[in-house]
Amino acid sequence: MFIDIAKIRIASGKGGDGKVGFHREKYVAAGGPDGGDGGRGGSVVFKVDDNLSTLLDFRYKKKYVAPNGENGMGKRMKGKDGADLVIRVPRGTIIRDQKTGQVIKDMSDDEPFVAAKGGNGGWGNTHFATPTRQAPRFAKPGQPGVEMEIVLELKLLADVGLVGFPNVGKSTLLSMVSAARPKIANYHFTTLIPNLGVVRVGEEQSFVMADIPGIIEGASEGAGLGHDFLRHVDRCRLLLHLVDVSGSEGRDPIEDVETINAELAGYSEFLAARPQILVANKTDLLGEDRAPVERLRAYAEEKGFEFLELSAATNQGVRELVLKTWEAQQELPPVFVYEPEYVPEAPEPTEREITVEKVDDYYVVGGAWIEKIMGSVNTDDYESRQYMDRMLKKAGVYDRLEAMGVQEGDFVVIGDIEFEYVH
Repeated sequence: MFIDIAKIRIASGKGGDGKVGFHREKYVAAGGPDGGDGGRGGSVVFKVDDNLSTLLDFRYKKKYVAPNGENGMGKRMKGKDGADLVIRVPRGTIIRDQKTGQVIKDMSDDEPFVAAKGGNGGWGNTHFATPTRQAPRFAKPGQPGVEMEIVLELKLLADVGLVGFPNVGKSTLLSMVSAARPKIANYHFTTLIPNLGVVRVGEEQSFVMADIPGIIEGASEGAGLGHDFLRHVDRCRLLLHLVDVSGSEGRDPIEDVETINAELAGYSEFLAARPQILVANKTDLLGEDRAPVERLRAYAEEKGFEFLELSAATNQGVRELVLKTWEAQQELPPVFVYEPEYVPEAPEPTEREITVEKVDDYYVVGGAWIEKIMGSVNTDDYESRQYMDRMLKKAGVYDRLEAMGVQEGDFVVIGDIEFEYVH
């Protein structure tokens, strides 16, 4: 089964918490703090696998979660880092943000991509020891991971795309010029999935050709099978537009060309602007009658298309088409790669994100940075409370409370902690 779009949820691992610990050893009265740091949470990493050609695996599994980092331990031992979760995708897969549709990464190269970085591990109490605070009884918690809903969209990487109505000979041509073996039969929509084939021109010369399932009138609006696969000609540098010049289906060849080009334009103006070679196929069915070929040739010259004629079934003109296709590509830019557009919604917490508001008789202090600080506070420990007090003062929280008119004895809520304000 060919699946080329999938929606999944990914989540990186949380960092391990720092350890509050003290050295214990016989005959050592005050060994000092020795709490280790928490391990880093595992990241979610995407990697290209050329053995994959579909997103079928993502139809059955929708959530991918990397493991958390382990908590710190005594004797200054750091917790084990969470293992990275590697997700393998076919080459040409585009990762998009599900909410905005923006491109996060185009997986067209061999470099692994970290889509969700694991949270950093928290510091153990060893880091908070000073000459005046020799036995800190608090440590930092690990930072949370990142959770995202994304869309995977496969756009095949091919230099040349075969387009045209059903049953015009696209699959036959691909089978003649490459090792690909698509299904071939004398009825419409024989090809149900895109097929790729490597076309050898010389010993070190080749290009990738894609056979796109038949596009019909209305495909850009959802008709037929072609609308599902128009995305796969997005990247093609060159289009080979095959036409049944014999009219064996009872259609006019020129009308076929105009209909298909209208569908390409309806899907994407950039796709419609791709260079095309107009290929008159099934010339073997015409016999001595050259009029249909010459009529189509005149139309191609009028519209500025390159024109070739062949019979894919009998191999007549196939080699000439391969050479002409190769020559045309030498003047074209490389396969299109999408640039990242996505900007994460939540930047790293900073002091500027603090909010202070009055709710009934309470002053409520909030913000991502505040939550991060309060998560590391041990309210039962005097030194930990002193650390909290210094951080809040440094961030300007007290100044903002006083500017709002807070008085001694008023109730203030910071995170999950409620206390009376004292000057």
